[in-house]
Amino acid sequence: MKYFGFLARFVVVPLMILGWLTWRDNKRGKTMPANLSNYPAVAVLAGHVATAIAYTTPWDNYLVATKVWWYDRKKVTGLTLGWVPIEEYTFFVLQSLLTGLWTLWWAKRLPTAEAPYPADPNTSLPARLATTGALGALWTVSAYNLWRGHQPGNYLNLTLAWALPPIMLQTLLGGDILWRQRKLIALGIIPATLYLSSADSLAIGSGTWTINPAKTLNLHLPNKLPLEEGLFFLLTNTLLVFGMILVLSPESERRIPGTMRKSYFRLKRKLLGEGTS
Repeated sequence: MKYFGFLARFVVVPLMILGWLTWRDNKRGKTMPANLSNYPAVAVLAGHVATAIAYTTPWDNYLVATKVWWYDRKKVTGLTLGWVPIEEYTFFVLQSLLTGLWTLWWAKRLPTAEAPYPADPNTSLPARLATTGALGALWTVSAYNLWRGHQPGNYLNLTLAWALPPIMLQTLLGGDILWRQRKLIALGIIPATLYLSSADSLAIGSGTWTINPAKTLNLHLPNKLPLEEGLFFLLTNTLLVFGMILVLSPESERRIPGTMRKSYFRLKRKLLGEGTS
C-alpha cells in the first residue's frame, strides 16, 4: 500500500464525510455553544493545523534521520523536505483536520455546562499545578533517559519529551477548563486515537513505513501496533483537542497576564475585524 493510497483510504474518506456533516450543520444553523465561541471554530482549527506542521516537522525529521522509523522508498513519491516524504507532511494536515472536525461536530451536540467559573481563576491553581507537576515529573524521566542514551526506549522518550511541554502549558493555563469539557475531550480524543492507531497498524503491516524495533520497548497493542505509535496518536490528538478547547473558551482570556492583555485584545480585534469565519 503506497503512502498516498493509505491517506486516501483511511484519512481522506472519513474527512470528506466529516466535511459534509459540517456543511450540513452550517446549512441548518447549528452553532458552537456559548462557552466555546471565543473565536470562529474554522479559524481555530486552521491555526492548529499550522501549529501542528511547525511543531512536528523538526521532531519527525529527527526521527527519520536517526532511524527511529523509515519508509519504503517504493511506496512514496520520492519528494522530500529534509528527511521526511511529502506524504508525511500531508498526514500532519489531514490528521489535524480529521480530529479537529470530529471534535467540533461533537461540541455542537453535547449539553453545555451551566455552572459559572469561579470569579478568581486562582481557585483552581493548586489542582492545575499538581497536574502539571505530575506531567513535569514524567517529562524529566524521559529527558533523563534520552541523556543516558537508553536505546530500547528511545522512541518512547523522544515522544514524551516532545509532546509533554505544550500539554503542561495547557494544563497549567486551563486544567479546570479542560476538566469541565472532559466529555467532549474524551469523545474527541479516544475514537480518533483508536481509529488512527488501527489504520497505522495496517500501514506498518503492509510495509508502508517501519518502526525500528531496536529503538522501541517491543511492547505491542492489538494488531501488533508498537506501543509508541499508539502513544503518538494519543498525545498528538490530546495536543490538538486541548488546544482548540482552550482557544475556543472565553474563560481562557481571563488567564492572560495583565502585561499581555492589551496586545492580545488588540490582535483579537484585528483578526476578527478581518472577517475570519
